This record gives sequence, C-alpha cells and structure tokens, in this order.
Amino acid sequence: QVHLVESGGGLVQAGDTLKLSCKWSTSLVTFSTYTLAWFRQAAEKEREFVAGIGGGGVAFYEETVEDRFTISRDNAENTVSLRMNSLKPEDTAVYYCAAAPYFTRSIRIYAHWGQGTQVTVSS
Repeated sequence: QVHLVESGGGLVQAGDTLKLSCKWSTSLVTFSTYTLAWFRQAAEKEREFVAGIGGGGVAFYEETVEDRFTISRDNAENTVSLRMNSLKPEDTAVYYCAAAPYFTRSIRIYAHWGQGTQVTVSS
C-alpha cells in the first residue's frame, strides 16, 4: 500500500552538505496525515531515529542532529527530504525513509520502509 524510494546518498567530506529525498506512492487516502521520518543504521549498530515530520509539518529531531539537519515534506510532490549540513564522519550510515500513522520516534510503529541510501562522510 505504501512504496518509499530514497535517493541522494553518496560519498562526501566532513563539513559538506547533502540532501536526501524520499518519494512515496500509496493508495492510502489518509497518507497526508502520516508522520514521515528518517532513520539511519551504521555498520554493526542498531537502526536509530534521526528526524521526523508530522502531517501538519511539525518536525522533530534526534538531539545530535537538530542543529545541522532539516526535514521537510511536500505533499503535492509526494516527497520528504532531509538536508544535512556540516556532516561528520559519525553521520556515516545507511539512511532509511519510513512512514507511521502518527507522530512517534519509536521504530516499532513504522510499518513502511524504503530500501535505504548510503551516506559516507570521510574525514
């Protein structure tokens, strides 16, 4: 019912900026009210919440990125984006787009996932 496709990952240097995009397609008529989020998973680590944005546009962030990353959504274009400034080597991970029916940081609630896009930040 929900298909998410990420793009925009790549290899960058520390301090660079990168913008990830996630385009969705769905038959759910209520999807505009869903919370969309970005998670990331570094090698040998658990997947963690990065940023999310509710249907009304309220955004929330993991504290280590909130002064560097900006999440936005465009319901007309079916896209959620994550702009990442001042990237650090510790931001290296596979970044996943996900959707949940309500505002949450809990990974358990996100039933819809993209395939992920690799972000590698060199020092």
